[in-house]
Amino acid sequence: MKKSIVALAVLGSFAGVAAAQSSVTLFGVVDAAMRYTSANGKSVYSLASGGNTTSRFGVRGVEDLGGGLKAGFWLESQVNLDAGSADATRFWSRRATVSLISDTMGEVRLGRFKTSVRLQIEDFDPTATTGLGATTNLYSALGSGVDMSRRDNQVSYSLPGNLGGFYGSVDVAAGEGSSAINKDVGGRVGYKAGAFNVGAAYSESGVSTKFKLMSLGGSYDMGFMKAFATYSTTEFGAHSQDIYNLSVTAPIGAGLVWAGYTAADYSGPKVGSISGDSSQIAAGYVHNLSKRTALYTSVSYIDNKAGANFSLNGNNPAVNKDGRSGGFDVGVKHSF
Repeated sequence: MKKSIVALAVLGSFAGVAAAQSSVTLFGVVDAAMRYTSANGKSVYSLASGGNTTSRFGVRGVEDLGGGLKAGFWLESQVNLDAGSADATRFWSRRATVSLISDTMGEVRLGRFKTSVRLQIEDFDPTATTGLGATTNLYSALGSGVDMSRRDNQVSYSLPGNLGGFYGSVDVAAGEGSSAINKDVGGRVGYKAGAFNVGAAYSESGVSTKFKLMSLGGSYDMGFMKAFATYSTTEFGAHSQDIYNLSVTAPIGAGLVWAGYTAADYSGPKVGSISGDSSQIAAGYVHNLSKRTALYTSVSYIDNKAGANFSLNGNNPAVNKDGRSGGFDVGVKHSF
């Protein structure tokens, strides 16, 4: 009897070690907003998914391999909360990666994920490029067909977090013969210490005529207010665009108020929808009911000139050239 008890205790200790070395987490966000948008004298009332944070569902895990080395995976799917649907063409549309992670050497990641330059833009946007007030509402791919957010077939490397505030990453994506524009190379470098953060990123996509995206950003947290500034430029053939953004956030009690102004200036021939200048002014408030649940509201207004037709809410309602698009929403977000 005593031997059995000892054996069970030994097995239990090994099980405890195994559990400590490996973990799998189910996570997600459910976010929906009641939204009103208008353009060209038309109005649309809708229920929008991801008004503050993209609704998502995922599973991720890490295994400790010993010696400061870990293996990790991350699978994440977008959820359209208004219709209960996922991406129509791919299930793990937001992220599908496997990684080797070293405490001292950094992380090597393989799969589908955001590019370094997209992470750069998100870090200096109070909305993290989500919702009515996202700065990326005015970014244009200039007719290239490039996805400015994520890449398939990507291999990336990120610096470790022990470099005294310096951070960075590089990524390469293979076209795999499907489309030359899917070939991509990019990188990011920055420095963050205390209240100060500054970074720069650049990427090139394609083979012959390349789509180029560069972004510079900085932020400073003064306690009562945090200020952001971003300058980005896109280029494809004879077409180019310069995007400027100034934003602020300020804590108010259990919440956070934010506001931002974005301007996009186009240069090049006026061809189809690839033309024109635009500006956007946006603001919002997020009220935290708990660490995982928040109420929010946001308002945004886009003014187009010189033939541009940028819009809100997925171009619903559609915006004519030189038109205006405005809207506001009220929603709730819950993380798990």
